[in-house]
Amino acid sequence: MKRLNKALFIAVITLALPFAVSSAESTSKNHAITTNSATISVNEADFQHHYVKVDGKRIHYVTVGSGEPVLLIPGWPQTWYTWRYVMTELATNGYTAIAVDPIGTGYSDKPESGYDTGSAATILYKMMKQLGYTKYSVVGHDIGMWVGYALASDYPTVIKKIALAEAVIPGLASAPTIFVKPEENIFLWHFMFNQVPDLPEMLTAGKESEYLNFIFDHWSYRRDSVAAQTYIDAYTSPGGLRAGFAYYRAIPQTIEQNTLRAEKKLTMPVLAIGADHATRDAPQLTLEGRATNLKGVMLTECGHFVTEECPEQLLAELLPFLNK
Repeated sequence: MKRLNKALFIAVITLALPFAVSSAESTSKNHAITTNSATISVNEADFQHHYVKVDGKRIHYVTVGSGEPVLLIPGWPQTWYTWRYVMTELATNGYTAIAVDPIGTGYSDKPESGYDTGSAATILYKMMKQLGYTKYSVVGHDIGMWVGYALASDYPTVIKKIALAEAVIPGLASAPTIFVKPEENIFLWHFMFNQVPDLPEMLTAGKESEYLNFIFDHWSYRRDSVAAQTYIDAYTSPGGLRAGFAYYRAIPQTIEQNTLRAEKKLTMPVLAIGADHATRDAPQLTLEGRATNLKGVMLTECGHFVTEECPEQLLAELLPFLNK
């Protein structure tokens, strides 16, 4: 437990969610990124945008490829667009990639309530059911790890495999103290700030760029690889601030739910992914004892935004896990 608490000082950068609308459709249709020694070229013209009504709420998702379905759940402060490299490679390897904007984020509706992970996971479960998918794998990053865990725990019969990256899960990991060194507080301050009613919206309105760039600057290792302006544009959309903070304000409810979920272990294969310049082994430590078939890996020379900073390394672990 001491080892986990120490890891949490770094890991808490991940207790966040996606709450922005992607402007990806207006970006270049042929985009490439080079990280480490590999290059993944993305043709966004191949991506198909869809909308579906779930319990009266509009959910936006993007697909590419054909074959076994893989649901991709993004984290904060990103949208479905963070999965563009992973989606491309999944499609190339015979999968249907389904990247979603969870409730309150991206082009999806932003209701007043329903931001606990149980509610967010249920929306995704119902979405996939409406689309005709009765068995699929899941990959969740950051808050997507929170929601992915809830989805796998609450609806285990539909989840084939699940990979969870760069987060610790409220209710499973012990909360760190608020009295920490400045270098540790850089990863902690936003939790209490974002949960305060009304004040965060007032202080960040009109300063979304400064707020988000501070996070991208301090949480990434390969800063130039992150599509920051896409997410900044999204975050300034109506309701973006409110819906984003709503996930933080629902943390107490999520903790109550996870306390009950922790009474049973995940039985499907679970891959826990950390990065050496971010959460390190905290994802694996968080899930130890919570899954019967758990493997942990750590990506190197990579910051928190693994889907964009080191997609090749991520896929080198993810594809063998899915193919097995």
